[in-house]
Amino acid sequence: MQNLWRVFLCTLLVASSHGVWAHNHASEDAELLDLDGLTAAFGWDFDSTEIVTEKVADGLYVLFGVGGNIGVSLGKDGVLIVDNQFPEVMDKIEAAISDIGGKGVDYAINTHWHFDHAEGNNALGPEGTTIVAHKNARIDMASGGIINLVISKYDQQPYPKQALPVFTFDDRMQIHFNDNEIELFHFSHAHTNGDAAIVFRKQNAIHLGDVFNNSGYPFVDVDSGGGIDGMITFCERALAEMAPGAIIIPGHGPVTDAPALSRYIFMLKTVRSRIAAMIADGKTMQEVMDAKPTSDFDAVYGPETASLGFVNRVYTSLSNQ
Repeated sequence: MQNLWRVFLCTLLVASSHGVWAHNHASEDAELLDLDGLTAAFGWDFDSTEIVTEKVADGLYVLFGVGGNIGVSLGKDGVLIVDNQFPEVMDKIEAAISDIGGKGVDYAINTHWHFDHAEGNNALGPEGTTIVAHKNARIDMASGGIINLVISKYDQQPYPKQALPVFTFDDRMQIHFNDNEIELFHFSHAHTNGDAAIVFRKQNAIHLGDVFNNSGYPFVDVDSGGGIDGMITFCERALAEMAPGAIIIPGHGPVTDAPALSRYIFMLKTVRSRIAAMIADGKTMQEVMDAKPTSDFDAVYGPETASLGFVNRVYTSLSNQ
């Protein structure tokens, strides 16, 4: 069940062991890549990608491939998905949906604007799929821009009109579909300035996009309006929305439960507190990284040096306040 984030981590581990990227490589000096360059740099292979399907509840599935996890609501009204990976694997995604009884995609919700979650809009929009997202995500998709991944930068191109969301929301939206109340929340700026959490009330499940990464430390896209404090707030409010026994669908990594999200929130708060204290003491970013403020969490979330600059981004987020 290999997804994009695991590819990031594995590639970064290999790269760092060969000295390709130093952990303290300044993001200002990172190479600017297009999608072909990013594909080559991270070793993605759309042709060999397999889409793996997991049923998490009646009428609700998760698809894993070469991008963000895709939530699928399937029922008498049709198919609604959350996130959609890349056009290069859309045939495989649609085949996987067909295998579980769906036909086409009626609605596609984007949890945010990043390429590994929303690039599939370019395939689905022209097919007639109705696309939904937070208003800020639509603005970013329409304008494009540089996504600062710390160890590299990706030049995400503006999406054409047919690939843009046609329905947007500010803080909350409801979609009544497949005998379900599907609620979209924007609790705060978090991973970006346009994150959406999608709650499937009938199944007591929530898709959190990249606000919750269950395969390593998260990426805080400070350049896109994200921040560590907002990420904590977003996760806490999302957890409070759910009934006991909730199914938690992360942006990357395996489907999990509320205790795992609670542990993730504890990690975010702890690391945030440590870095804030060092900033208050006048420590530089390099000094903070050298202090290894995540070390006691690395056994769970992997070596921080294999993340997309987690400590770097938390430091930057707090320093910008």
